[in-house]
Amino acid sequence: MNEKKKLGSEALLEALLKEGVETIFGYPGGQAIPIYDALYDYRGQLKHILVRHEQGAVHAAEGYARVSGKVGVCVVTSGPGVANTITGIADAMMDSTPVIVIAGQVPASLLGTDAFQEVDVIGMTLPITKWAYQVRSADEIPWAVARAFYIASTGRPGPVVLDIAKNAQVGIIDYQPVIINHIRSYTPVPDMEPEKIAEAADLINKAKKPFALVGQGVILGNAEKELLDFLRKADIPAASTMLGLSALPSDEPLNAGMLGMHGNIAPNLKTNECDVLIAIGMRFDDRVTGDLNTYAKQAKIIHLDVDPAEINKNVKVDIPVLGDAKETLPAITQLLKENTHTDWINEFKLLYKKELNLVINDEIHPQTGPLNMGEVIHKVSEATGNKAVLVTDVGQNQMMAVRYFKYSRTRSVVSSGGLGTMGYGLPAAIGAKFGTPDRTVCLFLGDGGLQMTIQEFGTIMQSNVDIKIILLNNEYLGMVRQWQELFFKERYSETFMKNPDFVKVASAYQIPGKLVMKREELDDAIREMLETQGAYLLEVRVAQKGMVYPMVPAGTSVINILYNSPANTYTADVIV
Repeated sequence: MNEKKKLGSEALLEALLKEGVETIFGYPGGQAIPIYDALYDYRGQLKHILVRHEQGAVHAAEGYARVSGKVGVCVVTSGPGVANTITGIADAMMDSTPVIVIAGQVPASLLGTDAFQEVDVIGMTLPITKWAYQVRSADEIPWAVARAFYIASTGRPGPVVLDIAKNAQVGIIDYQPVIINHIRSYTPVPDMEPEKIAEAADLINKAKKPFALVGQGVILGNAEKELLDFLRKADIPAASTMLGLSALPSDEPLNAGMLGMHGNIAPNLKTNECDVLIAIGMRFDDRVTGDLNTYAKQAKIIHLDVDPAEINKNVKVDIPVLGDAKETLPAITQLLKENTHTDWINEFKLLYKKELNLVINDEIHPQTGPLNMGEVIHKVSEATGNKAVLVTDVGQNQMMAVRYFKYSRTRSVVSSGGLGTMGYGLPAAIGAKFGTPDRTVCLFLGDGGLQMTIQEFGTIMQSNVDIKIILLNNEYLGMVRQWQELFFKERYSETFMKNPDFVKVASAYQIPGKLVMKREELDDAIREMLETQGAYLLEVRVAQKGMVYPMVPAGTSVINILYNSPANTYTADVIV
């Protein structure tokens, strides 16, 4: 065949290489066989990771994207194969994660006939993607791939689906690379408005109690340095959403911790005391704002975001600043006066000391009783020098992990935020390791979440993935049980779990492990885990009825903080 003449499947792989793709996560099937047949000859250029379930392929691509800053790619077949990716695609959409799902499809001549393993991929995925497109001829492949990468990676990132008919995969084209850096009617980054920049700077300069809320948009925009310059020049305390946590190092003096339902006490209380609230790359999620009717009513609000749809969506703002945070932040900083807010910042520090006494010390330095999730997480973080990538599943393990793990580098938190997907953790950790192979990846999960994607132990075994798995086993669906205790009169309906011997299960997949039940065994077990080459499962039996505090009950004001009692007593007045 002429050097430029290629099968559609070969053109697909060439287009992926042109976009800088090195790693693909996937699972073959009937309508994707031509793609996998072509992949056989590209094994030296493209690394394919064989997952054990298509949902795992998308989560792995998400983990890869979150730590690397690149677009994650997965390949699946039609019918049940692509249907199994729906949860992962929705997760990526909610968390603005750039992934591309490439699905095989029945030949174009059979579309609409209910052919074997035909599903309406575009109809299913259009509401949960930035773009979903069906490729019906080989000639479209180079263009579709280039467009997919441009859309997925620019502006507010997100997932794209390419549904490629089988005839397109086997058709022959004269392959020519395609470059796309503009699409009519698609404006990924709005133009910066100088008057809004000036208004924002003026308001901040006049503020007595400014407070910054940092979202994942800072990380997605690679604006971490610009954020620090901004905060330090005006001496502004800042707190982060869960996904924005590692935008600031944990030991940064202006870092006031985490916002939201299980965030730190000071950021939640001070949200309703500040005079200027500066939201940067965050979307005012309900888990951050609580009751919108009582949220920051005293403050003037500045909102920096790349997505116009987020402006005034949940919280009415006074000054919208559209644009890329890497450009808008320094533009504002240039107009700021050098300032100090010592008394204001000391109020945050005082509340943190109270939280230490009320919650944190008991959680990470307990003297008696069963092991706590918090102490395990704290010890693992310290043992890694606070330099590891944190991956979590969803539930109590997630909230405890993001509270007590510490960060010294950006792109260090991989967790399912908006969708809250149990089963996310294990495949996402696999992807994260391929995205940053030189960093230690620590995965914290619960017994419930692990069993949703436990088959990915097979991926670890086959691909020799070096991740450290810390299973916080309380034999309950812990977060649901917590809500049942607090709000449903301790009626523990279907939340107790009878579990297998997880260490034996891991051993069957050639993953070494250890069960820890006593506090005095924990330090040595953590050391053994981190010193072991390759994957390791550390199962820790923790308190069955442990609680995650502080907690702002859903739908209440952010100042209604439950801090150490199962009773429905809101305690902002007690804390102050």
